[in-house]
Amino acid sequence: MTSTDFVVARNDLQQCKIIETRTPDAAAVPDEALLVKVTRFAFTANNITYAATGDQLKYWTLFPAPDGFGNVPVWGFGEVIASKHPNVAVGEVLFGYFPMATHLVIEATEVSRRALRDGAAHRQGVAPVYNAYARVSGNPDFAGKQGDHQALLRPLFMLSFLVDDYLGQNDFFGAKRVMLSSASSKTAFGLAHLVHTERKGITVIGLTSAPNVAFVESLGCYDEVVTYDRVTSLPPDAAVAYVDMAGSSALRENLHRHFGEQMKYSGRIGLTHRSTSPDEGELPGAKPTWFFAPDQIRIRAKEWGPGGVDTRFAAAWSGFAPMLDRWLKVTEGRGPAAVSRVYLDTLNGRVPPDEGHILSLSE
Repeated sequence: MTSTDFVVARNDLQQCKIIETRTPDAAAVPDEALLVKVTRFAFTANNITYAATGDQLKYWTLFPAPDGFGNVPVWGFGEVIASKHPNVAVGEVLFGYFPMATHLVIEATEVSRRALRDGAAHRQGVAPVYNAYARVSGNPDFAGKQGDHQALLRPLFMLSFLVDDYLGQNDFFGAKRVMLSSASSKTAFGLAHLVHTERKGITVIGLTSAPNVAFVESLGCYDEVVTYDRVTSLPPDAAVAYVDMAGSSALRENLHRHFGEQMKYSGRIGLTHRSTSPDEGELPGAKPTWFFAPDQIRIRAKEWGPGGVDTRFAAAWSGFAPMLDRWLKVTEGRGPAAVSRVYLDTLNGRVPPDEGHILSLSE
């Protein structure tokens, strides 16, 4: 059996190709392993961040590819088509982290009624969340359009949830205004929704490009929307917190120099603009720091106890999910040509903010 994989050049993300790899047939699946057919997956700007940081954050190690190439991890669904694990049946549906491919072999470990993990040795150097698979057969929350919303936004909204929790835990570092760059991105508007609805007294400012202003304003979760070329029109004399989804060095420097010591927090989250300089020099105000979600999960898991993070996240998701039909148009694409097109359009910023793409490499 062969698997179709979509891979990209690690040193030039514009270069991509389709390859065929050998996949074991049902009889050759190792003991306690599963052969999974990847049925559909989401692709967003967040996946471009995975690719851009693939070496630093070890994303390339998850799904091995030929030398010089990488398989971009995606969130999606797979169906078990062969099982050598006594507690996992053929036909089960799994939700989790998959390669951009048609098949994946999972070395099933820690199998419980609701979840399992991939115990493959090459996958153990990353945050545990990336090796966990939810068993979602028959779960209406993961079926149809709701399932598409889960794949497109659940992992991003978890990041939104954790950033909101971190800012709240630190009383927004004394700021009453929080600015979000790349305000049209899914992680940004998830965070804006949480702050706008749950954090009384905090003003949410969305920073975006001119073509996206109408969409960002239509979301209703930003108190103010400002284009990148007008950020210095914001009053510089009151404390602000900055959540950087764009990853633009020029924008970050402009904001730090404008607000000076009133920049109380500068958190780096994403790389939607992919224009970060390796050496920005010293900037006035708070030192820009990367926000690492697994650290916040570990802290809260210890403080909130078993199930505490999941329970609180589920409550937050239940308030967010009903908005998605109004905010997002889901588009499906099948086959290598469709996957290549969406990948390159996303990489080059050509996907409208109200579009969400669900893909499959199978025709």
